[in-house]
Amino acid sequence: MKVDVLLGLQWGDEGKGKIVDVLTPNYDIISRFQGGPNAGHTLEFNNIKHVLHTIPSGVFRENKMNVIGNGVVLDPAVFKKEIESLSKIGFDIKKNLLISKKAHLILPTHRLLDAASENAKGDTKIGSTLKGIAPAYRDKIGREGLRVGDLLENFEEKYFQRKTQHLLMLDIFYNYDYTSQLEEYEKEWFEGIEVMKQFRFIDSENYLNNELKNGQSVIAEGAQGTMLDIEFGSYPYVTSSNTICAGACTGLGISPKNIGEVFGIFKAYCTRVGSGPFPTEQENNTGQKLRDKGNEYGSTTGRPRRCGWLDMVALNYSIMINGVSSLIMMKTDVLDDFDSIKICTGYRINGEITRELPYELNNKIEPVYEELPGWKKDLTGITSESEFPDELKNYIKYIEEKTSVPIKIVSVGPNRQQTIIR
Repeated sequence: MKVDVLLGLQWGDEGKGKIVDVLTPNYDIISRFQGGPNAGHTLEFNNIKHVLHTIPSGVFRENKMNVIGNGVVLDPAVFKKEIESLSKIGFDIKKNLLISKKAHLILPTHRLLDAASENAKGDTKIGSTLKGIAPAYRDKIGREGLRVGDLLENFEEKYFQRKTQHLLMLDIFYNYDYTSQLEEYEKEWFEGIEVMKQFRFIDSENYLNNELKNGQSVIAEGAQGTMLDIEFGSYPYVTSSNTICAGACTGLGISPKNIGEVFGIFKAYCTRVGSGPFPTEQENNTGQKLRDKGNEYGSTTGRPRRCGWLDMVALNYSIMINGVSSLIMMKTDVLDDFDSIKICTGYRINGEITRELPYELNNKIEPVYEELPGWKKDLTGITSESEFPDELKNYIKYIEEKTSVPIKIVSVGPNRQQTIIR
């Protein structure tokens, strides 16, 4: 068996949670391979909205195993809140959630360092979610991080040593007053540690490879989106991990030869949260209309998302980087009321048009648009492709021709049932 990978192709918030939930009946194991609680995967069914930050999106399906992989950074306090929220609606996932011993822990002092660092940037803030993600990954790369497996032996000693170093950094480098926050953060964090200890810690790379040999099917779930990748995203306005398909290999311990289908998710338009370049952004009534119709507010932070037209330059770049074999178009219904729909097909830079993503996205880029007629029809009640209006069929055909990749799924609403498989 091979591992299928599902990931975002834009700046995150593409709707990965819903699609993992839709696809999980076809898989035995759902595994999360990178990111942390800065990501929020939203699933909606039975008229109830559920937001997961760390736990894989397969937990709402019975008899499915879920794995938090080694590439994830895990905040025990957030983990505890997620478990409590699931318990309130009748889900006890102790038997079907496994945690990699090699996953790194986000410490209370990581959150303080994140806030201090962002505050020190002044006008050059990158829009961090202040969840401690970057400091946790810095410690990981600097070979000073604490991992889930450290909970099993001499943990308090290891924690105290790292905490002491972090507090010195806050004092010396940032002159940051943490006294009012640290005690509260630590209380929640240690309570979360006790909840985590109720779960099974595993060597996830051995577990997953053995399950593949035994014929079990696995889907790897990414967080954020390709354009936020630390290597290939719109640096420095990116996240701290590899959000691309290759990240599934390092974040789970899977060989590249064991990667199967690569599902690339994108919205029928574009959004972005926080600072950073966004060539097709519409800072006008069009952008506000997209925001209102699409309810474009961050599931983790609540921040309003910046909105704009679909960017084919960035989309084709993401498809290339990830080796996408199937496309999934989300929030198609958000475009229901538009008379016409613009698509960016190139960038004009210094008078020349390019179809390739440049080294740096900046204000020198002028998007070049083509325009297609809108369908002016409510899609939310559609149950099959045969009901698609001709204008939507043309929109889909246009994207498939420009990308040379088929669109296999079209989402026409937030619920499971509002998912058209072609």
